[in-house]
Amino acid sequence: MNSIDLEAHWTELRERAEQIVAQEPVLQILLNETVLDRSSFAECLTYRITRKLVNHGASIEVLHNVFMEAFENSPSILEQVACDMIAANERDPACPDVLTPLLYFKGFQALVCYRISHYLWKVARRDFALYLQSLIAETFSVDIHPAAEISCGILLDHATGFVAGETAVIEHDVSILHEVTLGGTGKERGDRHPKVRSGVLLGAGAKILGNVEIGEGSKVGAGSVVLKDVPPHVSVAGVPAKIIGKMKVPNPAHDMRH
Repeated sequence: MNSIDLEAHWTELRERAEQIVAQEPVLQILLNETVLDRSSFAECLTYRITRKLVNHGASIEVLHNVFMEAFENSPSILEQVACDMIAANERDPACPDVLTPLLYFKGFQALVCYRISHYLWKVARRDFALYLQSLIAETFSVDIHPAAEISCGILLDHATGFVAGETAVIEHDVSILHEVTLGGTGKERGDRHPKVRSGVLLGAGAKILGNVEIGEGSKVGAGSVVLKDVPPHVSVAGVPAKIIGKMKVPNPAHDMRH
């Protein structure tokens, strides 16, 4: 992950919020509560995301404290989140700026929540991590086990129906469309979920099952079912998926030709 200037990122978010309020005054309450009345990027994220989750029964005070604790004790989460915001802005043609994912994109919002649940899992607060996972699923229709390992620069586009199991790994700079499953193949235990390497593009509805590897810079076509390893820098498609060609670009996650 390239180093991100969080102060500059926070300044850009505030400037964009001020522009939106000037253009669309009816959104002033939302922008004040989310951005302009907040004192930091961490507080901004906390206010926006916890208020999405609280509609499903969690205490707003408890969620607020947990989010702020995670950001304070693990500052790298903020860099990961900023990296995800930039990825959405750079790769999604429907995203006009870095603030939009925070305000409106449930894929990004679900990733923020996952990062908090992953922090809780690592500090041995596993019951609360699983509780947060259930809230994420109910709120965003995204089900990511808190033990899954997800790097940054992730675009979770549309997001509805995305599933990642307990031992799934997603490296940096990966783009994922809706209804993608990174799942197991049965009731086996241990290391049983896919490993997605950097630069990969996973098309809508792709199902990747078992402890298989999707090689760096590869692309999985929409609706494909992957049951075995995919080499780096190839395109696969079909049920079951087969290699249909070599990639002409080094990073299909950025190219987004799915």
